[in-house]
Amino acid sequence: MESGGGRRRVVVVGGGIGGSLLAKTIQFNADLTLIDPKEYLELTWASLRNMVEPSFADRSVINHRDYLTNGRIVTSAAINITDTEVLTADGRHIVYDYLVIATGHTDPVPVTKVERLHQYEAENKKIQSAQSVLIVGGGPSGVELAGEIATDFPGKKVTLVHKGPRLLEFIGTKASDKSLGWLRSKKVEVKLEQAIDLNSTSDESRVYQTSTGESIEADCRFLCVAKPLATAWLGETILKTDLDKNGRLMVDEHLRVKGRSNIFAIGDITDIPELKQGYIAHKHALVVCKNLNLLMDGGKESKMTKYKPGLAIAMVSLGRKEAVAQFPFTTLSGRVPGLLKSGDLFVGRTRKQMGLQP
Repeated sequence: MESGGGRRRVVVVGGGIGGSLLAKTIQFNADLTLIDPKEYLELTWASLRNMVEPSFADRSVINHRDYLTNGRIVTSAAINITDTEVLTADGRHIVYDYLVIATGHTDPVPVTKVERLHQYEAENKKIQSAQSVLIVGGGPSGVELAGEIATDFPGKKVTLVHKGPRLLEFIGTKASDKSLGWLRSKKVEVKLEQAIDLNSTSDESRVYQTSTGESIEADCRFLCVAKPLATAWLGETILKTDLDKNGRLMVDEHLRVKGRSNIFAIGDITDIPELKQGYIAHKHALVVCKNLNLLMDGGKESKMTKYKPGLAIAMVSLGRKEAVAQFPFTTLSGRVPGLLKSGDLFVGRTRKQMGLQP
């Protein structure tokens, strides 16, 4: 059984965008343990750039120990929660006074940074050696990957297949239309309202059938669809009744799990009706950090900070210099929003926020 000394014991489950910032920010005010199945934080919005430029990954894949200098790191998955401790897959029982769940989405990635970088190099070789590329999924990942490949490898035939009636269905039609126009201007073939059953096609055949009977030849393919929430394990824990029908944790205005005084949740796994994005997870982390510091200092619950969802802002990169951005009152595309995101993909700014060299 692992526990701390005089300071309050804070356990953060999940080392993604929100969990890592929370751990970094609170590490000198608590006896901190970060539980994560991998040894690193990955800035996931940069993963598509990493596939076409593997050296970019060295800055966007960050070992937890680089920013977490005053806390324990447990490289394992959490498998159960009781009222007092977290049980991990490697058999540890980690006691907590306060618990923060920040598990995000399920993504089967390697344990070490070195292995992850090798994975990006392998993906890059696959793209380089291909004459034709199939991308399945027209959400932000699919659109950004198509844009990256079309920009860096303009000679390759890129086909994007999406089952919905428009790209980027999570934002407005203007942004969808601008993205579609940009991709087609780069000679990306976009097929809407079609699906592909990848399980019925072997990689060796290189011919893929769409739901309308169309055949698409491709030397390699990438699946860019939404990843499931990493909350299924909570269904066997004390929080099983705190999950909504979509598998999200129900939280109050202070980001505490409803009905729990010492368990918080942040990021994509919360039931807050808002766009699920990295900068939102950062906002969650900072609110919970304030609330934990207040509670650990003996402050009144009435003084806790409330989380207020902001106006929706969404930005999708289109290659290295352009982007489409949806703001509350307008939608922009081209170089101006590209200056905000597409060059460095906010990697330098995020590294700085984590106390690292940009």
